[in-house]
Amino acid sequence: MTPLLPLLGFALVMYVTPGPNNIMVASSAAAYGLVATLPHMAGIALGFGAMLVLVASGAGVVVLALPALAPAMRWIGVAWMIWIAWKIATAPPPHQDGRSRLLGFVGALGFQWINPKAWMIALAVAGSFLVPGAPLPPQLVRISLVFLACGIPSLLLWATLGSGMGRLLSSPARFRTFNLTMAALLVASVLPVLTGR
Repeated sequence: MTPLLPLLGFALVMYVTPGPNNIMVASSAAAYGLVATLPHMAGIALGFGAMLVLVASGAGVVVLALPALAPAMRWIGVAWMIWIAWKIATAPPPHQDGRSRLLGFVGALGFQWINPKAWMIALAVAGSFLVPGAPLPPQLVRISLVFLACGIPSLLLWATLGSGMGRLLSSPARFRTFNLTMAALLVASVLPVLTGR
């Protein structure tokens, strides 16, 4: 079974770092309020959960059928996570000019399938956190529950901080420190995957 702490660390860092979903949730909460943004957050949580299961189960079937692919997929997943950490560490501050329209549940659900960060996460999870030889359904349930447990509080955090986010990250130095910290945490979450712990 996938070790819980590395998976939890990865899921938390992936959900809490700036990305299209978090920026849109913060913008929506700033423009329309927390309550109006709840359907958007539910769409993200359920849409990404479904996408994660479908992508990981497709890759999982391949890993279970050809166990020799697992090390290669693990290294590809680790390389992808390090690339994501690099993109986080070097990301410029977000610019939110004006207010976007309310996306809602269905829009957020569908958006996951065109969200590049969601695809990167789903592929990295399939490559790094599926254990060959172990039954696939329990692994998918465990991974989905971990992402759901990390996703809802993270989305609520971004929505709650939506109106104040501009002040919190308006200083380039603060934004850079935040991103470097998140990138370092992501790299730290990769180390147990490499050592098999």
